[in-house]
Amino acid sequence: MNPDSNGSTTVADVVGATLARLGADQVFGVVGSGNFHVTNALIRNGASFVATRHEGGAATAADAYARVSGRVGVVTVHQGCGLTNAMTGIAEAAKSRTPMIVLAAEPAATAVRSNFRVDQDALARAVGAVSERVHGAASAVTDTVRAWRLAESERRTVVLNLPLDVQAASAELTDLPQAIPVAPPRASDEAVRALADLLADAERPIFIAGRGARGARAEITALAARCGALPATSAAAKGLFADDEWNLDVSGGFATPVAAELISSADLVVAWGASLNMWTSRHGSLIGPGTTVVQVDLDPSAPGAHRPVDLGIVGDARLTAIAVSDALPGERVGYRTDAVRAVLRTGARWRDVAYRDEGDAAHIDPRTLTIGLDDLLPPQRVVAVDSGNFMGYPSMFLAVPDHRGFCFTQAFQSVGLGLASALGAALAEPGRLPVAACGDGGFLMGIAELDTIHRLGVGMLIVVYNDEAYGAEVHHFGPHGHALDTVVFPETDIAAIARGHGCTAVTVRTPADLAPVAQWLAGPRDTTMVIDAKVAPDRPSWWLAEAFRGH
Repeated sequence: MNPDSNGSTTVADVVGATLARLGADQVFGVVGSGNFHVTNALIRNGASFVATRHEGGAATAADAYARVSGRVGVVTVHQGCGLTNAMTGIAEAAKSRTPMIVLAAEPAATAVRSNFRVDQDALARAVGAVSERVHGAASAVTDTVRAWRLAESERRTVVLNLPLDVQAASAELTDLPQAIPVAPPRASDEAVRALADLLADAERPIFIAGRGARGARAEITALAARCGALPATSAAAKGLFADDEWNLDVSGGFATPVAAELISSADLVVAWGASLNMWTSRHGSLIGPGTTVVQVDLDPSAPGAHRPVDLGIVGDARLTAIAVSDALPGERVGYRTDAVRAVLRTGARWRDVAYRDEGDAAHIDPRTLTIGLDDLLPPQRVVAVDSGNFMGYPSMFLAVPDHRGFCFTQAFQSVGLGLASALGAALAEPGRLPVAACGDGGFLMGIAELDTIHRLGVGMLIVVYNDEAYGAEVHHFGPHGHALDTVVFPETDIAAIARGHGCTAVTVRTPADLAPVAQWLAGPRDTTMVIDAKVAPDRPSWWLAEAFRGH
């Protein structure tokens, strides 16, 4: 197992080796005295380690890595303050049901007056994560395996606490306990027949797939073809049906006018692993009272949690789609008419929607900017989007090749996660161009990880939609006559800041200013390119207007 330099094998060595054997291939973290040995044990046993500049960035990068790769994310932090620094990223992961292990050092049980003493169990539970612990040398392997399998099988974020005295104890690396195969839950025959009957009668069926359906794309696509359904996704699953001619893209606040009209006219909506929250349904406006709603989910508590449904089905999305397809009596045209096909060919994309350019000599319209980037960037890309007034532009105007091309960390709606999300996504998809889309507020909030991205030589494109403000607050409170001094800032030369970090940078005020980006894309891309886009500040976003209305 290659124990540490003192020659003895400790619990820290065993935990690191066990996680590596279970599949911990990419680890993020900030190393302090408490997690020094276990992190080195992971590295000695084959894991790659990225030292971020802040624990919040480490947790967010691990979350993004898990989302894009489909593997369990791993982050390692110091006791106490290391864990509290990471809590926003952990909350986002937990709310998104990201399978992730947070390897957290912990003061010894006897160290009741330790400066680092906080209730780490309570911290984990407070944000929806699960708290587990390595209890001793004899149980080190089984405790670690239990945490990993909980994260993997139930898609949970698990804080695995490692008390310092337990870490230092002598231990032996034993065999992994045999995993008991657990078949995913299968929908009942009655539920399958009920959905098949609804699809057989539906004239305008819509499928909305969420993150819970990412492993069922082929089966859902096949069923949609048989019953004539139009496929759409939640924002988190954008790209799942990217190559389908009937694809409506995202349902909800980011839906195109064409998609919104088609979804709101549906007589049947089936959600596959999607929560049907207020974002996906535009506060219910996309799914009218006369529409029959079905929700398929692994979680028994999911159907009906956000809105009433007519039929809730507990089961694996892939298996359910197969069973329902087998139960259908025949094929139907449904919503897949020649008229709908013609509409989708000319209006399925946001860039096809006409608009009046609101840029001027000093500011570029964010729509024009993003369409220009969409034309420049290679198709194989992975786009990570921060939170803020700007976030709809990259989400709506940048195409992605598939569901692994889009990383959307919005479950907690925290500003500042964009750079770290893009880092994790880039390492999960190293063959694609990583694109981080941030507002100026989020970029500056998470700027510590610009150093990490540059140090690793990721070759990332970072687009900063710079309106010199927290734009969401400006557009929410400004129309009501409130003072905005607290959310508006002097002009910041973000391009100069980026150059100070060693990056290539350009200030963009007009479409012509994108020329250096084209040159960078044509080159070796051995450094990060930062675009300081001075966007027209008068563009409020309807998607955030809806968000504020929801709160």
